[in-house]
Amino acid sequence: MRKVTYAMSVSLDGFIEATNGDLNWSYPDEELHKHFNDREATIDTYLYGRRLYENMAAFWPTADENPSAPKYEIEYARIWKSKPKIVFSKTLDQVGWNSSLVRGNIAEEVNQLKKQPGNDMSVGGAGLAATFMQLGLIDEYSLYVHPVILGGGKPMFGQLHDRVNLKLVETRTFGSGVVLLRYRYADEGP
Repeated sequence: MRKVTYAMSVSLDGFIEATNGDLNWSYPDEELHKHFNDREATIDTYLYGRRLYENMAAFWPTADENPSAPKYEIEYARIWKSKPKIVFSKTLDQVGWNSSLVRGNIAEEVNQLKKQPGNDMSVGGAGLAATFMQLGLIDEYSLYVHPVILGGGKPMFGQLHDRVNLKLVETRTFGSGVVLLRYRYADEGP
């Protein structure tokens, strides 16, 4: 069965955006970007909320046409364009760039997708991921912890009704000081 993964860059104090919406603190260097490219190449389908989809669609469709872009950004753009994207939104009327729009029951849709053949899927966007967490749809979490304390902003995790028990399956430290913590869903508590 296919898994749903949730991966985000996060500050040491748990934020994915600074208070003013700034993301510059999380811009990946070449090593981390290449790691993201390798990871994204294994993903079969992107599952996006409206906001992240609009941000991605505003940049990546033409990023590989920029002659001054680094090779790793060009590679990412090509990976992104080639993958199917499912956008969960009640406000969008249409989507492009190899995407389909879903307005119905999220749990039903994702559970059907999990049963289909293919590689893992990636949920993108903190709001959609919070909904997925509430519904028990995320199988794996990858936190890319950056060596910065923001002191406030948008948290990676929303409030939950029940705790989620996880098992650490990988750690990795990058030259920039970013630390990957990868966890899988655990059936029972500690």
